[in-house]
Amino acid sequence: MQEVTITEQTHKMIKKVTFDWTATSSGRVWERTVNNYDGEVLRVVNMKNNSSGGWSLKINDDDGIDLLGGQGSAMTSGEAHDFGTSTGIAEMPLSVVSGKLLLHIELASDGITGQTIVYIR
Repeated sequence: MQEVTITEQTHKMIKKVTFDWTATSSGRVWERTVNNYDGEVLRVVNMKNNSSGGWSLKINDDDGIDLLGGQGSAMTSGEAHDFGTSTGIAEMPLSVVSGKLLLHIELASDGITGQTIVYIR
């Protein structure tokens, strides 16, 4: 059974959305935030998980656009992945969001867990 806990915090101008997730037997996770977000997606961090294989990560906005631009299509087992700019403010954001966020994981093994964090300014 899919399980997702979403923690939504605001730290001054930066919003931090944390998805703690567990995949289903179908290898899928789908969950949408309660709150709407407007701003630049500065960074997405996918923390280590207990996977023994590969899987796919997308974070879609209300228009169905993947905020990672396809960079999460080949996630590997047990590794942390940091999608962001090397110097932060000096470079372009990953994407711009206006609306709710949809965490979308496919091809995951049954019962794998992970944590995905999105930072928005």
